Amino acid sequence: MIAPSDVRRPVPALLDVLHDPAVGMHAVGPIEIISAYRSPASNAWLARNASGVSRTSLHTRGMAADIRLRERPLEDLHRAALALGAGGVGLYPASGFVHVDIGRVRSWAG
Repeated sequence: MIAPSDVRRPVPALLDVLHDPAVGMHAVGPIEIISAYRSPASNAWLARNASGVSRTSLHTRGMAADIRLRERPLEDLHRAALALGAGGVGLYPASGFVHVDIGRVRSWAG
């Protein structure tokens, strides 16, 4: 069960970073959000039990999301997100998502 204290609204600027790549790609299907806000406890568990999870993840501050568009190749979504120059962008092809955040501009592949 999720406690009310574990629910947060995303930082509004994150919504633009989620929306803009899909619009630029003329996508009509939904943006699938794999992971967005994580409570500090959930993030700590993931960091201990999964590779590639930052202990100081922007997910814990409502500033990051992991997304995909089923109608477009993951690499195309990755390129569109990078073109925004709006924050961090990570490509996770084995897991089937692109990470986007509104932190400092950087990119990586996981």
